Amino acid sequence: MFSRDLRGSLGLTANQLMILQPTRVIRRKGIELSIELVRRLRLPQNQRRLLGKEARLVITHRAGDEGTEYMEELQAKAAVVKVPLIYAATRFGSRAALVNHRKIYSLWDAYVQADFGTYPSRYEGFGNALLESIYFRMPLMVNRYNVYIADIAPLGFDLVEITGEITDQTVDGVVQAIIDPVRRHYMVEYNYQLALDHFSYEAITPQLRALLGDP
Repeated sequence: MFSRDLRGSLGLTANQLMILQPTRVIRRKGIELSIELVRRLRLPQNQRRLLGKEARLVITHRAGDEGTEYMEELQAKAAVVKVPLIYAATRFGSRAALVNHRKIYSLWDAYVQADFGTYPSRYEGFGNALLESIYFRMPLMVNRYNVYIADIAPLGFDLVEITGEITDQTVDGVVQAIIDPVRRHYMVEYNYQLALDHFSYEAITPQLRALLGDP
């Protein structure tokens, strides 16, 4: 499986945490909040809690849909606060493949290998990456955007929630999800089952049939 050597190919060692931002680089994704989270995870007191491991932020999707200004701002911010930012868009494709003797990984490989995911979007139509993260049993931080508040949060998912800022409580929740295997297991398995109950094909098929008037 390609995913086994993904971390090494991105320059990550066994003593580094892969914090995954599985989205495009556009302003509404709020990626500066992910940088702030990683900055705080790298503070000495939190590194000790993380058993000496250093967090690094990996971005999987391309910039450019809205120009490159936002990407340049993120790179500058990360440099100022000394957050290692790995922009790895060229390493990921729609499926794993070998192109000109170079491995291209699928996004699924990233979900499998990540220690934690960030989804700090300020607004979304729904949130496909959120459901993908849950499917791959990755613990996740999510910003409380409007659709999440209205349609997802009421279902009771166990996520590290923020409201536009990274707080001490946010950092505590993320650290626990990373270092505590019992907490992590409960969190991801509970979310996976809840997503099956509400968003699987079996769950939505009756609703689609009703909407389409299909008996």
